[in-house]
Amino acid sequence: MTATHISPAELRTAAPATDARALTGKRRIAFASFVDENYLPGFLVLLRSLALSNPGVCEDFIVLHDDLKPSSVAQIRALHPRVSFRRVDADHYDSYAKGDQDNYLVRKAYFILDVFKIRDYDTVITLDTDMVVLGSISELLSLREGLAAVPQFFYGQHKLNSGLLVIQKEYLSDEFYAKIDHVGRTGAYELDKHDQGILNAVLDGDFVRLDPRFNFVKRRLSGDLPVPDDTAILHFTGRHKPWQGGEAGYDKAQERWREFDMTDAELHAAYLAAGGTTHRDLLVHYGTPYVERTGDVNAARRVALAHIGAGDYQAAVDIMERVHIPVDEAWPHEVYGHALLAVSRYEEAKAQLLLATAAPNRAATAFARLALISWVHGDDAASHKYALQGLTVDPTHRAGRIWHQRTISVPAQQSGSAAEQLAHVAFYMDRQGNAGDKLLPESVRLAFDPDTTNRRWHSVHAHRLFDEAALERVNARRGMVIGGGGLFIPDTMPNGNSAWQWNVPDELLKRIDVPIAVYAVGFNAFDGQSYRAQRFRESLRLLVEKSAFFGLRNHGSIEKVRAMLPAHLHDKVRFQPCPTTVTRQLVAGWKDPATRDDTILINAAYDRASLRFGHDYGYFLAQMAKAVRELGDLAEVQCVAHSLDDERIAFDLRREHGVSMPVIPMYDFENDEIRELYARTKLVIGMRGHAGMIPFGCGTPIISLISHPKMAYFLRDIERPEWGVSVHDRNLAEVLVERSRDLLADHDRTVADVHGRQQELWKITQANAAELRTVLGG
Repeated sequence: MTATHISPAELRTAAPATDARALTGKRRIAFASFVDENYLPGFLVLLRSLALSNPGVCEDFIVLHDDLKPSSVAQIRALHPRVSFRRVDADHYDSYAKGDQDNYLVRKAYFILDVFKIRDYDTVITLDTDMVVLGSISELLSLREGLAAVPQFFYGQHKLNSGLLVIQKEYLSDEFYAKIDHVGRTGAYELDKHDQGILNAVLDGDFVRLDPRFNFVKRRLSGDLPVPDDTAILHFTGRHKPWQGGEAGYDKAQERWREFDMTDAELHAAYLAAGGTTHRDLLVHYGTPYVERTGDVNAARRVALAHIGAGDYQAAVDIMERVHIPVDEAWPHEVYGHALLAVSRYEEAKAQLLLATAAPNRAATAFARLALISWVHGDDAASHKYALQGLTVDPTHRAGRIWHQRTISVPAQQSGSAAEQLAHVAFYMDRQGNAGDKLLPESVRLAFDPDTTNRRWHSVHAHRLFDEAALERVNARRGMVIGGGGLFIPDTMPNGNSAWQWNVPDELLKRIDVPIAVYAVGFNAFDGQSYRAQRFRESLRLLVEKSAFFGLRNHGSIEKVRAMLPAHLHDKVRFQPCPTTVTRQLVAGWKDPATRDDTILINAAYDRASLRFGHDYGYFLAQMAKAVRELGDLAEVQCVAHSLDDERIAFDLRREHGVSMPVIPMYDFENDEIRELYARTKLVIGMRGHAGMIPFGCGTPIISLISHPKMAYFLRDIERPEWGVSVHDRNLAEVLVERSRDLLADHDRTVADVHGRQQELWKITQANAAELRTVLGG
């Protein structure tokens, strides 16, 4: 299959600028069932079995229905946190030719066909309500092509059993539904097979065949045979359903169904007792009422951790406040302390964390969080002390080592006159920290002044509490610059004061007297990431009101932020590209390389991996293995790691696919080394935002592996959306290799195009700089 070139205009038409899923290509997956009152008992068992057999799976569940009682709806909602209800168009199917009019199924069996009207999901998995899930269904979630089903037991491989269908987006279309309608109305199908007969007539054997264990029909067990151990989904076909008394000769199968015929309280307890990975949404949904009912401390701890993992820190505090924590229960104290820290209740957090240090298995983490609290408050000596105490317990503890290194030698802050300095609020990266974040503060300063040292700048770390002393220091300067980078994100260093990365209380922000310039900041939240929306909106509005200049680094961020502001503030929010994208213009004496290394650099990011990859990481890795092999014919392929975790792609490719790449530890590089390496290579294929923006700014062609909207935003801004490909793309390897070949075929022309796109960003930067000189002086 040949990859298709999509023009910028076509891409802009395809999706709104801030439609995150459309921009990243992340698949939306849902389960679906048709449910009525007669089959409700079966459906409730199906939901319980799905949760207990696959505790790490929680996708949206669409309940198709023609009418359900409010009490039935409540029962369903109690079992699944992401359920939605859609009424079927029952009358529509009355026009279909049908068989025996006395059969109960002659009308309602067709209603599941409404699933083919769904347009807001990429993959829909239908489950009949007389099924019970007994094993892992992860293989179904990873399917990406075709319409998949298990062939019928009695009729050979040509016909499918419609009890379970895995339907991809190309079948969720008006065209396919029209085919269903045509067959249904003409009666050109086996009338006694209802919906299944129609699908078999339409498909005529053209479906992806699944292993029978995913729809293991009861009839295979005639004579009371035991259910095979590898059965993933058991299907109670036929007239006699387990909730109606069952059928003689199938006792062992029906016993498996009865395992999940339990009360909600029993379900909650069973889920919390289940081993393996649990899903945050299910853990919260089942764990919260369990904690309310039992007061179980360890259950509360697990629910709190699920809230913390989702960025809902106040909910984590709330659940821990509901239980009594014994003094010697270290882990709950540590988790409670973590949650309190995240909402800026620092003294209470400190008390909980000190209690947690009593247990050797939690002490290192607790001491690291105590070190963080002290550092946030500007007490480097106390932070260093706590870090050392933690390292005494566990010398390998990563967070403890970070705090120890951060406080081991604090550089002198001021070398110039305060009146000549700008205060600079930024995220200042540690040794072996993210290379992009390390380079960014210097790049921002270069946009204002060739001198990036403390002679002209007063550093204000965004993550430190902005207190009275910090306010006094800032107000002594001639202005304040905030940025750049993705400071509008809730979870890197959460706080309850602003709900974004600068830990500033409103009352102190109001008292800043010097001009404020927000510069090249990004709205960095992932699709589906939790925000303390009200607190963030209030802080954001105040910041915009106080700012003399408010520039965001892409138009996607502009639209997101404007949507949170009153209309009269919208015009204050303007475009200021990230200064890393105009590096060639900012760095004094910059010279483009006369020759380049014959290399292609690849970067992949693993922070918030579930939000980046969903169920598709195995697919992504396989596609990257194929791409790396083929790209090796064009140049030497190397892995460039912006952070330690970025090295994982090299390890995973070698372990899973036997593909090796040299690893470049860019996290150890100084800023000049970062720029030099990116300027010398021929092409960078990067997932991190700055693995695209920095090489672009150095004049190097890029292809973005899009797993976050921000890179799609950037590529739209430079009118080159074709320089990006989603990590979920069905033809990822093929597209990646083809676009790489295109960019490398006439490299000089591609570089010239990069320079031209960069020049447009530079014009905007220069225009803004003229205004900023008026605002800030200097």
